[in-house]
Amino acid sequence: MRSSNKLKAILWGILPLVLLIAIIITIAKVGTGIESEPAAPIEVLNVEKITLNDEGIQVRVLNSGPEAITIAQVVVDGAFWNASFSPSDTLKRFEQGTVKIPYPWVQGDPHEIKFITSNGLIFTGEVAAAAATPEPSGKLFWQYALIGFYVGVIPVGLGLLWYPFLRRFSVKGMHAILAMTIGLLFFLVIDTFQEGFEMATEAPSVFQGTGLVWFGALLSCLFLIAVDQSNERKLSNKSDGRRVATKIATGIGLHNLGEGLAIGSAFAVGEAALGTFLIIGFTLHNITEGVGIASPLLKERPNWKIFVKLALIAGGPAIIGTWAGGFLFNDTLAALFFGIGAGAILQVIYVISKMILKESEKKGLSPVSWLNFGGLTAGILIMYVTALMVKF
Repeated sequence: MRSSNKLKAILWGILPLVLLIAIIITIAKVGTGIESEPAAPIEVLNVEKITLNDEGIQVRVLNSGPEAITIAQVVVDGAFWNASFSPSDTLKRFEQGTVKIPYPWVQGDPHEIKFITSNGLIFTGEVAAAAATPEPSGKLFWQYALIGFYVGVIPVGLGLLWYPFLRRFSVKGMHAILAMTIGLLFFLVIDTFQEGFEMATEAPSVFQGTGLVWFGALLSCLFLIAVDQSNERKLSNKSDGRRVATKIATGIGLHNLGEGLAIGSAFAVGEAALGTFLIIGFTLHNITEGVGIASPLLKERPNWKIFVKLALIAGGPAIIGTWAGGFLFNDTLAALFFGIGAGAILQVIYVISKMILKESEKKGLSPVSWLNFGGLTAGILIMYVTALMVKF
């Protein structure tokens, strides 16, 4: 009897799903019974990437609309041009295609590419200042890796060198440094959200980029909190500082992944001057991150291997970001990664705040003292001032 009851329960659980699928299939095939033609065809063509080389202009496009779309004509700078299409001039929903246009583009000039569909709709892609797109090669691969190393690992490592100086602070001073870390991270999480929303606006609307940023942030934050709580009993208090430092490094690493994306994409579209400017700015900006990573370790005596590991965790993703930005950049995935990074940083802020509250209660100190407030404010101001190096 028990087995039959279980079977019935399973059937009752499956039945609504089966009926729902049947209803959806019926509506899709038969329709709703209301016959009406749309006032205008629903077509959406997204220009994902424009590449310039000796053969002309190559454009990668995506059909993110609900119906198949046919590119009937190609217009470059106001003139109609022949073009070849791969795999075809007709793209099904969510199908990517490549349009090759033998157009003699001019170095440094702006260019506008328009695609006219068979239904007369126009979709546009622009090149602000034409420059040859770097061709993927082993040399370029290592050059991007070196850029990521300069931007991520080196400045974080330099910031960690302040560790011996920071250890001279009293308990109140250590709390102020932790509060400054919260200020650094608070600025980073706001900046990460902003970068994610910028990527979301560039992504095809069908993928709901803004939602991906929020979903990524919420799920990553809650996931890390759940992992932290499940491991809390297994880890001794002696390892708390190292554990928190690793979390800070991980959150900062996800943020630095986004910085690498910005640098790599700048070089990929031929904006070398902008890329160089970003390298200098991010290097100055990121040195303060090492201080934030070192702050939870002030009561411990970690060896040099721990510091190397933390520098690689926080700075290494900049290398991956530079590769992705230079070779495989995708606005939708970038929006999701920025959201995940923001969630990770939020979880670190939660952990450090809890650490300050716990220590303050144990020592009989005020968790929101003027010294802590000054540290928080200093962290935000430091990041704000150094961020001026990379905003344009």
